[in-house]
Amino acid sequence: MSEYRLIRLGEQIRNEISQMILRQQIKDPRVSTFLSINRVEVSGDLSYAKVYVSSFMDEKRTLKGVKGLESAAGFIQSTLGKKLTIRQFPKLQFIADSSIKDGFEMVRKLEELEAESES
Repeated sequence: MSEYRLIRLGEQIRNEISQMILRQQIKDPRVSTFLSINRVEVSGDLSYAKVYVSSFMDEKRTLKGVKGLESAAGFIQSTLGKKLTIRQFPKLQFIADSSIKDGFEMVRKLEELEAESES
């Protein structure tokens, strides 16, 4: 499959999982609406897809949310398999990603340094 199609499929999967989280279709109590799907990387042979999940919540609650998504992976895969018309749907692997939180902390520290240099 071409790289462009893999990227487009990853974006479709990301959008659908995000909508499922927002609509609270995933009934696992560990899955919070504060979870955010950053990106999805689909392998070239469509055998698996890595789903990167982050949140502004503390790391412990984010990891609990990722575990909840892992336990609901079968439900998510079957729901997405019905919506997206592809021959083989990839197996989902959920990975905790702290990049959004790290970026937010970096901006906060830069603003603090800027405020100190002005005074």
